[in-house]
Amino acid sequence: MANVDLKIHGKVQGVFFRQSAKREADKLGLVGWVRNDSDGSVEVLAAGSKDKLDQFINWCKKGSEAAKVEKVEVDWNETRDRFSRFDIL
Repeated sequence: MANVDLKIHGKVQGVFFRQSAKREADKLGLVGWVRNDSDGSVEVLAAGSKDKLDQFINWCKKGSEAAKVEKVEVDWNETRDRFSRFDIL
C-alpha cells in the first residue's frame, strides 16, 4: 500500500470536487480524506495500491464536471496512516 498527498489548484471549491473525489476514491477502493484548504485549493491524502492511486491522480487532473483544475501537486509517501474509509473533512 502506498500513500499520496495531493494539492489540487484551480476552480475546485464550490463545484462538488470533494464529493466527486470521494465517489471516485470509493469506486477505486482507496482510503484517506479530502478537504478544502483556506487558499482555495483542495488537499487529498489517499492510500491504496499504486495502480489505483495513479488512476485517482488522473481523475483529479480533470476533477468534477464543473471544476477547472489548473495544477495537481503530487507527493508520494510511505504508508504512514491507517484509514478504514475515505472521508470528506
